[in-house]
Amino acid sequence: MAHRFDPAILRDYDIRGVVGRTLGPADAVALGRSFGTLVRRAGGRAVAVGYDGRLTSPMLEAGLVEGLTASGVDVVRIGLGPSPMLYHAAATLPVDGGIQVTGSHNPGDHNGFKMLHQCRPVFGAAIRELAAMATAGDWETGAGGVSTVDVLAGYVRRVMGKCTAAFRIGWDAGNGAAGPVIEQLVKLLPGEHHLLFTDVDGNFPNHHPDPTEDANLADLRALVAAKQLHFGVAFDGDGDRIGVIDGEGRVLRGDQILSILVEPVLRAFPGAPIVADVKSSSALFDRIAALGGRPVMWKSGHSNIKAMMRELDAPIAGEMSGHIFFGGDWLGFDDALHAAVQLIEAVAESGKSLAALRDAMPALVSTPELRFAVDPARKDGVVAEVVARLRASGARVDTTDGARVSTADGWWLLRASNTEDMLTARAEAGDADALARTVAAIDAQLALSGVARHDARDAPH
Repeated sequence: MAHRFDPAILRDYDIRGVVGRTLGPADAVALGRSFGTLVRRAGGRAVAVGYDGRLTSPMLEAGLVEGLTASGVDVVRIGLGPSPMLYHAAATLPVDGGIQVTGSHNPGDHNGFKMLHQCRPVFGAAIRELAAMATAGDWETGAGGVSTVDVLAGYVRRVMGKCTAAFRIGWDAGNGAAGPVIEQLVKLLPGEHHLLFTDVDGNFPNHHPDPTEDANLADLRALVAAKQLHFGVAFDGDGDRIGVIDGEGRVLRGDQILSILVEPVLRAFPGAPIVADVKSSSALFDRIAALGGRPVMWKSGHSNIKAMMRELDAPIAGEMSGHIFFGGDWLGFDDALHAAVQLIEAVAESGKSLAALRDAMPALVSTPELRFAVDPARKDGVVAEVVARLRASGARVDTTDGARVSTADGWWLLRASNTEDMLTARAEAGDADALARTVAAIDAQLALSGVARHDARDAPH
């Protein structure tokens, strides 16, 4: 029987909605039918399936398995775990694709699906094609088998690698799906480790699992201070975003984490391209160039970054949002657990503390990501209007993803969100006065397009 998805859940990078409102078990079954059909028509036979710790994930996983097997595809269930564990399974098991049931860092009543086929992300037009199959009921039929494989221990060993560096570290899983992996990983790592909220609980009783929000790092910051730890690491709900607190309690953003990780990478791969998203600091791109690498600014969004990494054969990439992507054997996947271990090794190789590495970074100030609600029909149009006005005025504008504008004070970015009905902006400058002027330029452009000013409580970093 054909099935129509609510268009709101068909995102650019994945499928994501509010369970009980825009997303339910019937959607999971239909997605399984479409994805299984995609795999079979490409000559494949098996799909790995995992799920995160949200209360609705087991229900959606069951529907997904029902749909996949009804399309004639065999399913390998790997159970509860972070998204990177599913990516690991898809790369190491005899399967042709993988689907993770996850709401990522979104509110507890949200959920969705991240997909890959032949170790490449399924996104954009491919997601729309899956929806079209469902609408038409254009599905293969069959009776696939179901098996269960425990991949956690193998994944932990792979993440651990040959790490021998010993530090005193705090780990905050936020009651997300990374918790059981962290519990096993720290048993193998040298040093002293203190764990927070590693029990998986889809109610998220301690704080929301999004390490890009400073308020969610309060417990980790307190732990680092109380135990006088070298640093702390935190993870989102499905373990593909990392947050970091140094020994002095300061937050390191994704671009700052990447600026530390690139040094050992560029020693191993001299002159290599390093990809970072348009939200990233100019200091990161300068750092990559100073180390002899080739900085590449690209569109935000994990699928966009992965595609560019493959095109350039880049060994590492990152986003300000805390996604760090690894090339080589990691096939461009974003893995916050692996990023944490790589950070441990990079800090050890530097011979300095993480706080000292943070001190050595340029003294720039920036806003957090500013968000503006906008009529969905106007979202892209507003950005186009701003670009047109800026170009007419002779401004320096990069349109890789929205408008990134360079000024004497610094730079600012305005782009349409790929996941919400929002415009997002960010600004960076040399000092607070310069930042205020830069933010004022954003406000002025938005006002010209009839969009409300940002909340004055947004504070610079």
